[in-house]
Amino acid sequence: MSLIYTDLLFSVRKINPPLVNLSVEPQPVLEDNTVKFHCSAKANPAVTQYRWAKKGHIIKEASSDAYETIVDFTYFFEPISCEVTNALGSTNISRTVDVYFGPRMMTEPQSLLVDLGSDAVFNCAWIGNPSLTIVWMKRGSGVVLSNENTLTLKNVHQEDAGKYVCRAVVPRVGAGEREVSLTVNGPPIISSTQTQHALHGEKGQIKCFIRSTPPPDRIAWSWKENVLESGTSGRYTVETVSTDEGVISTLTISNIVRADFQTIYNCTAWNSFGSDTEIIRLKEQGTEMKSGAGMETESVPMAVIIGVAVGAGVAFLVLMATIVAFCCARSQRNLKGVVSAKNDIRVEIVHKESASSRESEEHPAIKQLMMDRSEFQQDSVLKQLEVLKEEEKEFQNLKDPTNGYYSVNTFKDHHSTPTISLSGCQPEMRPANKQRVPTGMSFTNIYTTLSG
Repeated sequence: MSLIYTDLLFSVRKINPPLVNLSVEPQPVLEDNTVKFHCSAKANPAVTQYRWAKKGHIIKEASSDAYETIVDFTYFFEPISCEVTNALGSTNISRTVDVYFGPRMMTEPQSLLVDLGSDAVFNCAWIGNPSLTIVWMKRGSGVVLSNENTLTLKNVHQEDAGKYVCRAVVPRVGAGEREVSLTVNGPPIISSTQTQHALHGEKGQIKCFIRSTPPPDRIAWSWKENVLESGTSGRYTVETVSTDEGVISTLTISNIVRADFQTIYNCTAWNSFGSDTEIIRLKEQGTEMKSGAGMETESVPMAVIIGVAVGAGVAFLVLMATIVAFCCARSQRNLKGVVSAKNDIRVEIVHKESASSRESEEHPAIKQLMMDRSEFQQDSVLKQLEVLKEEEKEFQNLKDPTNGYYSVNTFKDHHSTPTISLSGCQPEMRPANKQRVPTGMSFTNIYTTLSG
């Protein structure tokens, strides 16, 4: 009896509604990629039905324990649910998907129209995964005004009017932005060229550009004793045109005379917040063109003059540099000749017999050549010979056995040094104050020079 009771109790315990587990693969996943949901269940009695839903809405095409689909950003906050049913009941389990997606706008910002001096508040809400960054900036400016969903501008001025951008960035995933406008009610603002041009004798126009919110109630042109808001008066006509950027008022003058170029024109605009005025002058276009042509004509000779002056200066500098270089080189050569003159003096070793023979041969030749030359050349040679003898005395102790040259004193007794006598050609008188002329020539060099 107890055995039957135990078997019955064990069987009752095994009967239960389904135990369900829901898995999602892969996770995280980028938007527009495929994921697979798997709904595993343990049930006794057996499972009779699987039902899938998204945010409470039945997915009719899914009826097994698995569901595969392409996910978008909505799967991040709209859960997928799996419901498993058997004879004892049903079990439902839900899960969201960790989807990476770029910024999605949750609250659209609205453009604003505010009065001068009041506050302007913009709201801009984004959602993104992973966490995003919000930046508020004015269009055309790189200044960050806010990193929050809300942008508040205190005590606005007309300069604050313009386009504002709310930008959201999800790192390495994507970015998005929205643009809104801020319009500030205030007095008109006139922005026109203060000097405009026209041709003498032709029809001319002066334009006045007006930005105004609200639009101007009145626009008037005035000059001298005249005031004109619209229509035609004599040679003058006023026309006003509205554009997306503002209002353009044009004063047209027919048959322009010289006095029109001396007149000051006032453009004034009014609205409920105030007024603005601009002073405009008219300039003769022909005069400016002639002046420009004259300046262009005069600029050519000036360029030529400058070019010639620069060229002459460069040429002068090159010439001076050449002269200085030549003088320096010449001075160095002269200095080198004087310094090396003593080093060029050598006394050649000869035997007494050959020296006497050479003297007998060279002496008549030198004498004959000297007789043929002018008195000036003879005097120059005598000076060089005299200097050479004095320099040879300074080198009496010179001795170098390796090249065949010895001191003059060594052979003083043998009279081996050749001597040239030019007494027959020597002039009768020599000035006592003549300076010594340096020379680096030996007897042989002098002979060679005279023979040449």
